[in-house]
Amino acid sequence: MMSEGELLARCRRGDSAAWDELFDRHYAATGRFVTQLASDVSREDVEEICQETFLTAIRSLSGFKGNCQVQTWLFRIAANKTSDYRERQQAAKRGGGLRPLSLHEPDAETGLTLDPPSSAPSPDLSLIQTEDIGLVAQALDQLGGSCREIIQLRYFADLSYEEISSSLQLNPKTVSSRLSKCLDKLGDLVKRLLSREEPAPVSVQ
Repeated sequence: MMSEGELLARCRRGDSAAWDELFDRHYAATGRFVTQLASDVSREDVEEICQETFLTAIRSLSGFKGNCQVQTWLFRIAANKTSDYRERQQAAKRGGGLRPLSLHEPDAETGLTLDPPSSAPSPDLSLIQTEDIGLVAQALDQLGGSCREIIQLRYFADLSYEEISSSLQLNPKTVSSRLSKCLDKLGDLVKRLLSREEPAPVSVQ
């Protein structure tokens, strides 16, 4: 089997067979990743998100510098496409049909600008494993691009600190402190969402 470097070189030359090979190697893993990010979407939704992911990869391959593994790069694009898809769904449910724009949303092709690192202690990671994954998904949508991406890469794509640091061009210690800060923010958002869902106390006369 040819190396990914050779495969990408053939893709850049417009070799359709190479694109088919890249698709075969990574499509299933990308689909599983999308399903983990958005467990409430249908199989057809996952297929649509994956197709958008690979179309974006085709258009932006010339900008891929090889600073991370191809699968990591595809997961970053898929995370953005999943977030876009969920936002469109939410907008449609509200009746607007328009996708809201976020000043903090990452760009799949150019990367993202991250917040300064935090020295906060690491929070309880059981938050990511909560049974109510829907609340976590809502909180991630509200969290903003830079934090959302680093959490998705670590806990949904199951990438190591070294792989994330390569992808985001950060050193592993910065990745660790960034994750700690972002998980704190995520925990606060989940608590707020939980408090909204709790029924109001019934007064006894």
